Amino acid sequence: VTFFPILFTRAGLKPHVFFDTAAMIITLILLGRFFEARAKGRTSSAIKKLMQLEAKTARVIVGGKEVETDMDKVRVGDIILVRPGEKIPVDGIITQGSSAIDESMVTGESIPVDKKKTDEVIGATLNTSGSFKFKATKVGKDTVLSQIIRLVEEAQGSKAPIQRLVDTVASYFVPAVIGIAIITFIVWIIFGPKPSITLALVNFVSVLIIACPCALGLATPTAIMVGTGKGAENGILIKDAASLELTHRLNTIVFDKTGTLTKGEPVVTDIIIKEKSSVYSKEELLKLSASSELYSEHPLGKAMVKKAQQLKLKLIEPKNFKSITGRGISAEVDGKKILKGNLALMRENNIALDGLEEKALVLSNEGKTPIFISADSKPLGIIAVADSLKNNTKKYLNDLKNLGLEVVMLTGDNKNTANAIAKKAGIKKVLSEILPENKAEEIKRIQSKGKIVAMVGDGINDAPALMQADVGIAIGTGTDIAIESSSITLTGGDIKGVLKSIILSRNTIRVIKQNLFWAFSYNSILIPVAAGVLYPSFRILISPIFAAAAMAISSISVISNSLRLRRIPLK
Repeated sequence: VTFFPILFTRAGLKPHVFFDTAAMIITLILLGRFFEARAKGRTSSAIKKLMQLEAKTARVIVGGKEVETDMDKVRVGDIILVRPGEKIPVDGIITQGSSAIDESMVTGESIPVDKKKTDEVIGATLNTSGSFKFKATKVGKDTVLSQIIRLVEEAQGSKAPIQRLVDTVASYFVPAVIGIAIITFIVWIIFGPKPSITLALVNFVSVLIIACPCALGLATPTAIMVGTGKGAENGILIKDAASLELTHRLNTIVFDKTGTLTKGEPVVTDIIIKEKSSVYSKEELLKLSASSELYSEHPLGKAMVKKAQQLKLKLIEPKNFKSITGRGISAEVDGKKILKGNLALMRENNIALDGLEEKALVLSNEGKTPIFISADSKPLGIIAVADSLKNNTKKYLNDLKNLGLEVVMLTGDNKNTANAIAKKAGIKKVLSEILPENKAEEIKRIQSKGKIVAMVGDGINDAPALMQADVGIAIGTGTDIAIESSSITLTGGDIKGVLKSIILSRNTIRVIKQNLFWAFSYNSILIPVAAGVLYPSFRILISPIFAAAAMAISSISVISNSLRLRRIPLK
């Protein structure tokens, strides 16, 4: 009608041109696209903030002098000076000095962390107090910040299962709308009042404009982008949209004990010498025990070595060291064959403990881990080690229970020790004496009961269980292999991040459902109105201008609702 009015004149009809309408429709659509792009830009603000965290230069020590160096020229092994108030340029290990570091931009925790010589520092974090020097260990794309940015970008670009359903619906929706528009045109041509062809064209165009599935297409991805971005700002790195969606369906959470619920820093609490043993003092027993694990990476072994060093005991170089999975270790120290580990190890080697079992039971009931020590197949005594719970662990576990989740503790500790620690944490269900290689089987067994399970862990031996779980959650203080095996990585060291992850997931899915409800309701109500179903009774028609405005408002409403996620607290 607008572009070819002469056709109507030749047919003897009065043409109604719509130059102003066409201009208004284009203006409203472009205006809607502008606000939509602006709002979508805000959904990815988390990545922009992360990119802005990186320091621009670094003070590299060259020949004993400070040289201000561009970030792309910093290399692994460089010694870098950081003064108070400056950003740490790259990841590294402190070689000189100490300070308090604000790691809130990475972990989400506002309290500065004290750092000293040999402690690790993270690039882009803020040095709040003293000056120190550190050795660069990771630069460029290998830094923690770069990995976080990459994870967030990948998560924001991924599709949630619910989005695939929406895509399927949309694939049928478009041809259906075209069909409705054609039927509208035909009905108005045949049954509509004069000028019927003009009204038919106007309603045909109104249906096509108002039925644009923009809001439907934006409903899920915008919420996912905001949700994963908010997660990154709070120290929660989500691998993909599917993990974010599945987390809201969890009903069971299994926690590894050491390093997850506890601090992962065990200390020696008791040294008990067996009567008539070949050692004459607690120091001698500790010396033999610590010497056997001088180069061990096991936390319990490290605790004994640390205690011996504190007492300034001279340790002996061990020979033929062997780690026995789930049992303990064997080594040769000062000509003696040392066997050290749990009760199962002693029984398997036919070592008569002669009363030590009763003492071990008392220690276990106190939440301590008793470690038996023998030399040349003769029992020497027990060294007990204990690891305390992380701060507020019991509170966070109670909060998880209040969300309707079942909490389970999984550990290789003996039953008595495990139960004592679980009691302190407020956990009722405990799976104890589980060997590392059997953790995944335990997760599978829980899943077979119809449970949707999350596994929370931090060590190499947790990796198979993290992969078996529906959602694997790795504590960021753990190993790289655990983080690679997980669906969600917590950059902070406590389990508060688990609680935040579940709240974030539930809020995100709630917003997605609200968006989809709005998008479907908008189309379900306004498409029939645009087609003219209200005209016979109320003489109401939707003009193309109104249709364009409604379509733009619909898209902006969906994005604005997604942006609400940024303001919802994770408490």
